[in-house]
Amino acid sequence: QVQLVESGGGLVQAGGSLRLSCSASGRTFSSLAMGWFRQAPGKGRKFVASISWWSGVSTYYADSVKGRFTISRDNAKNTVYLQMSSLKPEDTAVYYCAASNLGAAAPRASALYDYWGQGTQVTVSS
Repeated sequence: QVQLVESGGGLVQAGGSLRLSCSASGRTFSSLAMGWFRQAPGKGRKFVASISWWSGVSTYYADSVKGRFTISRDNAKNTVYLQMSSLKPEDTAVYYCAASNLGAAAPRASALYDYWGQGTQVTVSS
């Protein structure tokens, strides 16, 4: 079992930046692929970014965030990050951290993730 706790959400003006963190416990973090998803009000959960078990091997981004968001991980701290820059009002959503047992991959499908955090709200004002 893996427990995930997100932090770092909040209210920011358009054009601003935020860094989300997700701390993991309960299993060997370095064996897990990690992902970020988001869910806007009235919409389904969507893929944002993912990273394979070892930083730098595989990372993927949704087209809507490519060039603005960066996913990274620190296996020594059991933490994955999502650095968000040039934020837009359409980035407003609850952001979820997720972990997948498919460690060598960096899945983009939510169904391939086994563990989920509780979510953190990100609100971007115009």
